[in-house]
Amino acid sequence: MRSLIIAALLAGVAAPALGQGAAPAETKAKTDDLQKLEGFHSTDTQPAPEIPQTGRRADAIRKNLAKVKLPEGFKIDLYAVVPDARSIAVGPNAGVLFVGTRKNKVYTVTDRDKDRVADEVRAFAPGIDFKIPNGVCFSKDGVLTVVEQNRVLAFPAAEFFYENPDVAAGVLVKQGELIPTSEESFNHTARVCRVGADGKTYIALGQPYNVPPAEKLDLYRKVGIGGIIRMDADGKNREVYATGIRNSVGIDFAADKSLWFTDNQVDGMGDDKPPGELNHATKAGETFGFPWFGGGAVRTVEYKDQTPPADAVAPMAELPPHAADLGLTFYNGKQFPAAYKGGIFIAEHGSWNRTEPVGARVMFAKLGADGKVESVKPFAEGWLTGDGEYLGRPVDVAVMLDGSLLVSDDSAGAIYRISYEK
Repeated sequence: MRSLIIAALLAGVAAPALGQGAAPAETKAKTDDLQKLEGFHSTDTQPAPEIPQTGRRADAIRKNLAKVKLPEGFKIDLYAVVPDARSIAVGPNAGVLFVGTRKNKVYTVTDRDKDRVADEVRAFAPGIDFKIPNGVCFSKDGVLTVVEQNRVLAFPAAEFFYENPDVAAGVLVKQGELIPTSEESFNHTARVCRVGADGKTYIALGQPYNVPPAEKLDLYRKVGIGGIIRMDADGKNREVYATGIRNSVGIDFAADKSLWFTDNQVDGMGDDKPPGELNHATKAGETFGFPWFGGGAVRTVEYKDQTPPADAVAPMAELPPHAADLGLTFYNGKQFPAAYKGGIFIAEHGSWNRTEPVGARVMFAKLGADGKVESVKPFAEGWLTGDGEYLGRPVDVAVMLDGSLLVSDDSAGAIYRISYEK
């Protein structure tokens, strides 16, 4: 069904999601190129140059990886050098990796000989003028969604078109219509996405403030800023799925089809509060307590005299304060020991405003038979030295087709692969 919808989309059926009128004009040449790609026409764009995978930089990254500690039986290696690597999505057909950034490029990572080390890294669709294309996610039938700061694009059969600079492309949400342009900001603007079992695309929209002013709340609730929205595969029937979220940069679906997500909490309240959050959304319409709560049960100064929503959903687990928990993924592979099956790996980016930084590691949340979190413990750590220096900053995690775990790092500009051998 999703393939049929995308086919209609590429034929020009897509409609804007917010209906706020014409989007701001993009650079004419780039706009024309995207329109050509929608119609399967050539743009004469040249292939992007390869990113070198050997040399001093790769050697230095591998040297730093020797400091990373893992449970017995696990090992970590450099999978690919990818500048500014952020959100990652593994292609469901051939395992080609797509990597979003907070800049203006999406990268493809190919392991042609299947030796579990990348052979080729190039910018994807170099003729398209991307703006903060952080969010990347796949549907089961191979449609790649790229969520930018204020636009959503779709690329059917991306794993099979990606080697050509001209790719099949469709616009799900026009430029300037994902959020009102008045709310565009440099802060909390890295989107993430997932495609649910219902075929809908779920997108987290961080709100731009540390704590938003009261006059913004109605607009944000209506549009879904500071929440999670969802829409059909063709960009239509947009709705707000969840609210009361400060800035989620990690969402994923459990085996029972329910949505889990991390949430970065309020800054400036001290080193040890508020906690970060791991949340669980079980149905549409739930609210998760922000901005009345800054994280966990900690009230914000700005809203301390107001009554929070009575139905605010508490986090499933409180995470270390200011560790900046970002991407997460359920482990559904077969390579790791059984104890990891159905658990959640979480990438901690690391503190930026804590007196003594914490984070820069991969955590593992173990779930019990009742679906609740039993524990959250470090799984891979060592990127933060005892002197407070970052050797790397994990951003996202994804399970490869062979069951190994990929970790992106936007500081080192790399993708790591964690594997297990009995």
